[in-house]
Amino acid sequence: MDFKLKLICNLILLFTFSGDVVLRNFYFCHQKYSDICIMPLQPQIIEELQNILGQENVLFQPEALEENSTDYTEDLQFFPECVVQPQSTVELSKAMMIFNNYQIPVYTRGAGTGLSGACLPVKGGVVVSTKKMNKIIQIDSENFQVTVEPGVINAQLKLELAKVGLYYPPDPASMGSSTIGGNIAHGAGGPKAVKYGTTRDYVLNLEVVLPTGDVIWTGANTLKNSTGLSLTHLFVGSEGLLGIVTKAVLKLVKLPGSELLMLAAFDNAESCAKTVNQILLNGFNPSGIELMERSAIEISSKSIQTTFPLVNNCDFYLLIVLEETKGEDLFQIAEDLFPFLEAQGAKEVFLPTNSDMQENWWKVRRSMGTAVKQESIYKEEDTVVPRAKLPELIEGVKKIGRKYGFRSVCYGHAGDGNLHVNILKDQLTDEQWNTTVIQGIREIFQLCFQLGGTISGEHGVGLVQKNYLDIVFTQKHLELMKGIKQVFDPKGIMNPGKWL
Repeated sequence: MDFKLKLICNLILLFTFSGDVVLRNFYFCHQKYSDICIMPLQPQIIEELQNILGQENVLFQPEALEENSTDYTEDLQFFPECVVQPQSTVELSKAMMIFNNYQIPVYTRGAGTGLSGACLPVKGGVVVSTKKMNKIIQIDSENFQVTVEPGVINAQLKLELAKVGLYYPPDPASMGSSTIGGNIAHGAGGPKAVKYGTTRDYVLNLEVVLPTGDVIWTGANTLKNSTGLSLTHLFVGSEGLLGIVTKAVLKLVKLPGSELLMLAAFDNAESCAKTVNQILLNGFNPSGIELMERSAIEISSKSIQTTFPLVNNCDFYLLIVLEETKGEDLFQIAEDLFPFLEAQGAKEVFLPTNSDMQENWWKVRRSMGTAVKQESIYKEEDTVVPRAKLPELIEGVKKIGRKYGFRSVCYGHAGDGNLHVNILKDQLTDEQWNTTVIQGIREIFQLCFQLGGTISGEHGVGLVQKNYLDIVFTQKHLELMKGIKQVFDPKGIMNPGKWL
């Protein structure tokens, strides 16, 4: 790990409870974000937590601390002081009373697939892992709803719902491992947001444990609710700053039918990006339109050791998702799209020859984030603009990269204007990486704002975007949000060190 400065805390304490010796292994503090090593938890606090959660769910083992010290964000690492694994709302409520009473920093963690550093324990303290709160409590087919705990894996929920003909649409690239709780914390989207919307559109009601240990439901299990302020939507995207979700009531839709992918290759970014809006303006209704730069495809294909149809001199590609919902003939729709795409400038248009090839195309797209991380130390910027402004965004990103001397790999959910800009360190010096590149990122975000967009579409602010909030928020915006934070968390124990 390439840290400029580490403050190494090698405090090893031995505590004895009921004849058991607990070895406490402490953590690094990353000087860039945190100058403080939190004092170790006192023995009586540990004993209280173990009495509530069981000794097996209060973890100090080095491997547990290591596992919870990173997520998918860049190359950042912060070690917690301990990890707790509640198995019920009651257990978590009692534990939160202790954390609040002793003012212990609390960081909530799902699967650790986040890309903004929102779950990283930058000031030590305790990581609350929701991995053991993973029950699908009730599938209500009559009302098209499901009630789940936060540790349920997105893809696993989809599989269970499919058995009864229902579907939960939000599908982040990490859906095979990311949890519903984490998806809610970040307002996650995914490729099919262009048709279905994001997580925010499917959360009806939440059970939440507040920092004080109080438990509330934020809304009602109804499709309409105009009763008071929407606390439910306040928690969606709140990144663990206000409380911890322990149950979620989610809206469902009818399970769609078969799916067909199309791939269109373009020799320039402008034609590729402009085609996105033209597809929708001309009456086609794909469930997803993904834009992929050639370099992203090459990196991902190499990483998962597969092949992908690439065309000479074509550096930008659209992956178009057609979905049967009312008995449509997908091949007829594809046949209509062929000449339309060619008229927009596509040099080649492909259909998969079998289901394995189609699945392979999805794997390449969904593996891009992980693959780029293996390629180089990187910074992923989650830019989003109004869909029609996408050509200007791509052009601007490349121009800024040339200006500051960095390579960018772009891909994302073009159907809703969400472009992931991966900036690779490659051979840049630490000085260039920590100063010059940062200036370039600021210009990219300024461009997003000028185009009517913002600095994050689905990854959140977390740790790495906090220094850019002045681009999109006035001082009054920040005062209002800090006021909300103060109401929910007056002692400031929830996710300290982040943007609020």
